[in-house]
Amino acid sequence: MMSELPFQYPAQLALQFEWPWLLLLLPLPLLVRWLLPPVTGRNDAVLRVPFLEDFNAPGSATSHTLAGVRWVLWLALVAWALLVIACARPQWQGEAVELPVSGRDLMLAVDLSGSMEVEDFEWKGRMVNRLIATQLVAGEFIERRVGDRVGLILFGRQAYLQTPLTFDRTTVKTLLDEAVIGLAGQETAIGDAIGLAVKRLRENSSASRVLILLTDGANTAGAIEPLKAAELAASEGLKIYTVGIGADEMLVRSLFGTRRVNPSTDLDEETLTAIATTSGGRYFRARDLQQLEEIYQLLDELEPVAQEKQFFRPRRSLYPWPLAAAMLMTSLLLWRQCRVQRAT
Repeated sequence: MMSELPFQYPAQLALQFEWPWLLLLLPLPLLVRWLLPPVTGRNDAVLRVPFLEDFNAPGSATSHTLAGVRWVLWLALVAWALLVIACARPQWQGEAVELPVSGRDLMLAVDLSGSMEVEDFEWKGRMVNRLIATQLVAGEFIERRVGDRVGLILFGRQAYLQTPLTFDRTTVKTLLDEAVIGLAGQETAIGDAIGLAVKRLRENSSASRVLILLTDGANTAGAIEPLKAAELAASEGLKIYTVGIGADEMLVRSLFGTRRVNPSTDLDEETLTAIATTSGGRYFRARDLQQLEEIYQLLDELEPVAQEKQFFRPRRSLYPWPLAAAMLMTSLLLWRQCRVQRAT
């Protein structure tokens, strides 16, 4: 666990409680004993003897009974104390561990429009569509971003924040792998995707903010023009790297034979270049899987920004031990009570 404890202790204490205020319940049995009247029972069959003092002699049955009652009382009090301590959640604090933090907020925006279904990328001897190629390469890229906070935007006709900025790269990769073509609509809202990234990154005070936008088409939907969104990004200090994906030619079979076509005729490279230039980034062109991998390897070379070191102390819960001891003592008390009832 890396979250902050809700109650702050001096740094040198290794044993801490998550809910220390529950320790205030420790004197509850004594308060009940003092404040509530004792329960008295009637017993009309009283044997009156002139030698009552003999029953209180050392070693007598009454003396043993009183000793047994005291033993039971102390055992019950210890069981109560252990139960309260377990409820307060004792935890053992480990040594402080430094977190690898680069200081960069990195957002990925991936196109899910219908054109991403074109199978013009080769992977392991078979043709795959553009989204699968993106998931293969971008997934490895996400795994390498140790120290960055990574977020994911999926866009088509509309733009959605799939994952907010987080250090949990595994979750970001998983949600990218689960993306489906057409999930956000069949059209392409590049401007809205940039605008959403600006909005989310504006909420954070990171010194370095980067958007990597991958698409295979032109802006055909949305309320914001891409260049206007790029100007807004530049004013907010957001650097945009655009990636145009799609092959220049592919073979298409038809009734009239096989012919070569350009599957990337809809790719608006001019606008993508202008977006990158306006924000201080770069435009990349990925015509095959190898070029796409090289682009992401180049993006890996972005210089990290120094930031204050962050630390966390791993915690190990100790409550099972006092809880088990309290349950054991309670079992002993119940066992004794059963024996007394059988004897009487």
